[in-house]
Amino acid sequence: MQDYRKLKVWIKAHELAIHVYKITSAFPGTEVYGITKQIRRSAVSIAANIAEGCGKKSSKDFLNFLSISLGSANETSYYILLAKDLSFISSETFQFLNKEISEIISMLISLMSVIKT
Repeated sequence: MQDYRKLKVWIKAHELAIHVYKITSAFPGTEVYGITKQIRRSAVSIAANIAEGCGKKSSKDFLNFLSISLGSANETSYYILLAKDLSFISSETFQFLNKEISEIISMLISLMSVIKT
């Protein structure tokens, strides 16, 4: 369909994944197979599903992958909250990441609306 690297929402999601990887590198070692793995997986899934959807032939398929991406964004939002509540990240880091995720969610919803019409 199109080059995913040109989509602003993909760029923002990719940057979020990089931030999440950097931030989670400071999480406790006991969490390597817990929240660290889960938050990384969900953050990467946002951009990965946008990319995969762009490779599909129909708008219906693309919408399905954007929907999965939206779910992953909400999942990441929860893990960010959990990390804050467990004192793995500061309130400032939480606010930054939460703002980024909220923008990605809004962008995904807008893109889905455009594709549906």
